[in-house]
This record gives sequence, structure tokens and C-alpha cells, in this order.
Amino acid sequence: MPATTPVGRLAATVERLRREVRTAQAEAEGRALIELAKGILVERLGCGPAQAARQLAELTEQAQVTPLEFAVDVINQAARDRVSEITEAFLSVAADPSGPVAESAAVRLRAAESGVLAAPDTQAMADSLLEHALRPLGAVAVAIWSAGPDGSLTLAGSAGFPPGEAARWRYVPPDVATVARRGLTEPDGQWLPSLAESGLPTIGRREYADGARIAVPSGTGGRIHGVLEIAWPKPEGPLPRPVVRQVEALAELCAHTLETFAPPAGTEPEPGLLPDVVELMDLADGLHDPALVLVPHLDDAGQLVDFRIQHVNSRFLDPAGRPRAVVGGALLLEAYPMAAGAGELFQRVERVYATGEPFRAHRMRLTALVDQVPLSAVADISVSRHGSAVLLIWRIEDETARLASLLQNAQRLGRIGGFEENLLTGEITWNGQLFSLYGRPVSSPPVALQDLPAHGHPDDAVTLGRFLRTLLHHHRPASAAFRLQRPDGVTRHMRVVAEPVLDTDGQLFVVRGAYQDISAQHWTEVALAATRDQLAHTEQQAIERNRLALQLQHAIMPPAQAPLRVPGLQVAVRYRPAETEHLVGGDWYDAVVLPSGLVLLCVGDVAGHGIEAATSMVVLRNALRGLAVTGAGPAQLLSWLNIVAHHLTGAVTATAVCGLYDGERRILRWARAGHLPPVLVRRPDATALPTVKGLLLGAVPEARYEETEVQLAAGDTLLMYTDGLIERRDRSVEESLTHLLDTARAVPGTLDQQLDRLLTYSRSDTDDDTCIVGIRVA
Repeated sequence: MPATTPVGRLAATVERLRREVRTAQAEAEGRALIELAKGILVERLGCGPAQAARQLAELTEQAQVTPLEFAVDVINQAARDRVSEITEAFLSVAADPSGPVAESAAVRLRAAESGVLAAPDTQAMADSLLEHALRPLGAVAVAIWSAGPDGSLTLAGSAGFPPGEAARWRYVPPDVATVARRGLTEPDGQWLPSLAESGLPTIGRREYADGARIAVPSGTGGRIHGVLEIAWPKPEGPLPRPVVRQVEALAELCAHTLETFAPPAGTEPEPGLLPDVVELMDLADGLHDPALVLVPHLDDAGQLVDFRIQHVNSRFLDPAGRPRAVVGGALLLEAYPMAAGAGELFQRVERVYATGEPFRAHRMRLTALVDQVPLSAVADISVSRHGSAVLLIWRIEDETARLASLLQNAQRLGRIGGFEENLLTGEITWNGQLFSLYGRPVSSPPVALQDLPAHGHPDDAVTLGRFLRTLLHHHRPASAAFRLQRPDGVTRHMRVVAEPVLDTDGQLFVVRGAYQDISAQHWTEVALAATRDQLAHTEQQAIERNRLALQLQHAIMPPAQAPLRVPGLQVAVRYRPAETEHLVGGDWYDAVVLPSGLVLLCVGDVAGHGIEAATSMVVLRNALRGLAVTGAGPAQLLSWLNIVAHHLTGAVTATAVCGLYDGERRILRWARAGHLPPVLVRRPDATALPTVKGLLLGAVPEARYEETEVQLAAGDTLLMYTDGLIERRDRSVEESLTHLLDTARAVPGTLDQQLDRLLTYSRSDTDDDTCIVGIRVA
């Protein structure tokens, strides 16, 4: 618009005045910080105010910054408080610590602090926070909440939200979940990247529904006084830590004002006199359902304590049948004291008034107390807020209609249809569900009982004839299951139940009954029978597999084996199969004299159970016997056996320990593949041999194994065993091995007795196979 026109000149004048006001405000706020910096210099330099002003000007000129920026730097250096810490944290992540962004951050925080401390009330404090500290962070609105001792929240001040929001959100009752409530209960506050995704009600939700929110507790000295809530216009990612610390510092500043905040008493006008209440009363009178207009009732401190029933429409009737003249003008909790329970009517109304979100409930129970007698009714409830009042609508259910609806739904869900047949007049009555079961249109005539066999399967004629004879001839209740052949060609499995009704002379004149579609039950029973047959077959197969595996295992390693005759050496073996046959495992042992005169001693354990584990065990045991004839050492034998396990047995894995005993030198050379080391019993002690490196068999294509040797003496006993001897579910292997060593120290008279003792006192609880090979030097 041209500036030469009267309107243009007026607009230019208004814009100039606005700039002058903003400049004056900035200068006033800056002067407070500059004066504070002068005071710091007076205290530090011991000079007068005039000399401090000159010193500040000289230092500002030398630093080549504005006086306000230098004053803030002096305050930060002198204060070393939370604001200065936050400023340093922000500067540490700024792209250019000397640039305008960093400088404005420092000035912004100190200006916000100055504005907050100088604010006459919490509303001015909110305006200062938004203008100086939050708008540069991209925020558009701020709310300062005061926390009451009962857990309620009072809006102490707000800025940036549309007009009317402060009145709508003046008070939030306890236990109402809002963004501010989450910020009060969470130790680190509540950050919501998008308010729409959280679903939480809060101030300004309509205007900034997709924006981010943060709510931080505001407190000092370990005491929380309220919550600082900040709104952004659009979704945001996680805030940088320095920005979060700025927000926490601002919340701490707010706490000093909230500490002395008290809700204003008697500041709201009488709700009944407001125009929106009068309009809501007119709206309630035009409704066809009972409706109440409720207005908040506050105590002397301005806290919401109840709702007054301001108006009741002409169709009102409460659960006790009382007219509107009885409850009109009364307080809600006075008229309905039993509405105050958790989750009851009063709490719902209170939440709607606090958040503005309507509440709907189907079949909520209402209770009125009349002469100390509770009278209840079930009703559909609707609660909504309109301005400063709440509209409560309830529609009390007709019990007869409700029961009829329940019966109809039960018949539909249970696929049940009812009938009644008058044998004297021939009149037949079916309900709609029975027509559906028969597959006939509602306009078609019902089927008489005498004609029932014509609609059933021919194979069910005898069953239906017996049913009709019992019912119509013997006059006794009867039931029958049959197959119904419908006109659409579908066959359904049905059950019919009927009872006779006799007159005063004992003559039959009416039959009542019901049909139920049991097709699903029938086919379920058929499927269950087939499943049972299949399970029985599978179980028989499993039993046969376990029997074969057990036979194979016992054929290779019988539980009792003839002793091995070796000069100067006693050799004994024990094999204890699993108690549960389906846990047939792959444990194996071997003790054999080789052509070289050396004695091959070994035990092993193939992973898994069943026929596969048993056959893999046979392969490894026989392979080791054949490889041992080559004269190779234990390490080389395990290396070859690893190749067999990996390539020739379907990639099974197993553990093993292999030893070669030289009777002339009394030396045992041994190696291990992931197995527990042997135990040496040399009176009066028993110890496990030092562990040598060795990967379990079959894990990798090629593996190298270490071997070592142990010099035995006369009377020494060496034990090799599988983990089934010591393994427990509730203890570590080390604890179980310690118990084995304690048991082995008590040496009985013979080697066989010692092996039997180890099996007897074994604490293993895994029900696994167990193999033991023992040698004693004579």
C-alpha cells in the first residue's frame, strides 16, 4: 500500500512504533545485564561505578564485541552457575564459537534469566522465556505448570498458545494423563518427537498436533514445584544434549517463581452467568435423552472440588426415578455420592472438563443413593465440554429390550433356532435364526415335526422316528442328532431338542424346542479322531526307533563287558544307559590292546539323541579302532577322526578323549577334543590332569590337537568318563568336578568297586548316558 495514502502513512507509523518498542525493550533488558557486569567489576577491581564503566567500555573495545555481549561474558565468568555451564556446553558444539550464533546464545540465556527474575508474575515469566530463549530454538509456545500437593496441575503461565487455551487448561485434576503429567512423573522429563503419535492431551493440541513437545520438571533443592512444557510447530528429532541442558536450566529458573506461586482465588466469574452456559442449557432442552448441564464448583483457593448441576432438561429421569426438581441445583457428588469411585462418573466428568476431550461409554452403571439404599441402572453415557460447562447425557437401558437382544445374540452366536408348534391348530412359529439354519427364506412356510424325516438324511430315518415317537406318543422330552439336507444342497449336522406341553386333561397340544447347528463340533471331533490316530502311529514309530537305537547301542557297548587282560594293568569299563529310552545318546568307550602292545583307551560323546546319534557313535568308535592300528599318536588319531566326523558322517559333532598306554614304561600319552580331562587318583589325592588344547570333532574341516603324557606309578588309578557322570542343571561343571574328585579319593579295594562307587554317588540329574574307563597300575 503506498505510503502517501492516509492508511499507508498510518501503517508505516504503527510499524515504526513497533520497532521503537522492541528496541526499547531490548535496550532495557540489555541495560540490566550491563549494570550487573559493572557491579561485578566494582567488586573485583575495588573501584567506583564510574571507573568500572570506563573499564567495561575499554575492555569491550579491545574485545571488538558489543557491550551487551561482553557484559554477559563477565557475568558468566563471575557466576560460574548453571546458566554459564549451559552456555559453555552450547558453545562447545557450535560450528563457530566466536560467531553470532554462539554470542546470541550466551546473551539469550542471560537475558532470559534477567527477564524471569524481573517478571512480576508467572505469565510475564512465560512471555520472557518464549521471547528470549525459546523462539531462537524453534519453539512456538511455552506453558508453566504449578504442581499441587494432591498431584493436580495448575496453569501458572503460558505464551504462544491461542486465546482461550489458558482458560480451558487452567486446572488438571490428579491422575489425568497429560504431557505435563508425564514430565512431572518421569525423572528426566518427557520428550515427544510428535504429539500426534503419543495420543496424550495437552494445551494447544489442536494448533500444534503434529509438533514436538518437551516437558521438564521444574524444581530447586531436590523439590519439584511444577513443569515447564515447550511446543514446536512440527515433528523434531532428538534434541542435542546442550539444548536439553538449556531447557533444564530454564526450568530451574522457573522454579524460583513457582515456589511462591498460589492459584488466584475468586478470579473466575460465576459460570452460570456466562453466555455459553445459557446456550448449552437451551441445547439440553432440545435433546430427546436425559441431559444435565454441569458447571465447575471451586473452593476458596480456586481448586475444583465438585460440579454443580446447573440445569436438567424435561426428559430427565435418574436411576432412582427422581425428577429433575430433586437434583437440579445440587452438587454432583451430593446428588450421586457413589459416583466418586475410581473410574466412575465424577472422574470421567473431571477429565473431560480438564482436557476438553469428550467421553463415550456403552452400558455404564449408574448408582443413586436413596434413603441409604443404592439403586442402579445401566445407561449409555456421553460427556462433552462446551466452553466453561459440561454436558452430561445418559440413556437408561430398557431391561426387557436388553434381555431380548442378549437372547437374540446368544442364539446367533450359538447357531440356535427356536420353534413352537400347536398340534391342535397346526400353527407353527419359527424365529429368524431357524429359517437361516434350514436355508429357507423367511417368507416360506415352516416345516412341521411330522415332516422332519423328509428333510433328514435317509440313514437317519430310524433316529428321527425314535425322536418323534418319544415326543409325540410318549409325551416325554426328546433329543436327536441328524443330518439336515437343505434346499441349497448343503448338508448340515443338527441337534434337535423338544419338550411337550400338556393341557389340564393331560393331552398334548403344543411342542416347543430348538435346533442347533453342530457341524463345526462334528467335524472337530472327526479331525481330533484322525489326529489321535496319527499321534498313536507317530508314537509307535518313535518307540520303534528308540528300541532299534537302544539295541544298536547295547550291541556295541553292553552294560556289562568282560574285563581286559593286560599284564601289569587292571582295566575296567562301565556303561550306564539313560533311564528314559527316548534319550538314547551317543556316549561310547573303548579299551583294546593294539598289535604294537599299546593299550588304546578312549571315551566320547556324540551330540544329540536317538538313532542318528547311536549310528554316528558306531562310525566314530570303529573308525578310531581302525586308525589306531597305524601306530599314530593320540593327537594324530583325533585329527583324522575329526575329518571322519566332518566329511563322512553327515557333519556330526562330538567330544572325545584318547590315550595310548605303554605298559613297559608306565607312560600314558593322551589328547582331547573338547572333552573333560582324565582324573588321576594317586593316594591320598585325586586331581584332574592339566587341560590340553583341542577343538571338538566335526566343527571344522581340519583341526590340530595337542597331546601330552603322564608318568604313572604302581597303585595309580586313571579315570576317563563322559559328562553324564557329573552334569547337573543347577551347578557349574567346576562344582560337579570337585564332587567327583572328592568321591574318587575314597579308594575301595578293587578297581571295579571304585567304578561302581562313582556311578552310585554320582549327582548327575540330566538322565544322560554315562561311560567310564578306568585303569590301575599294578
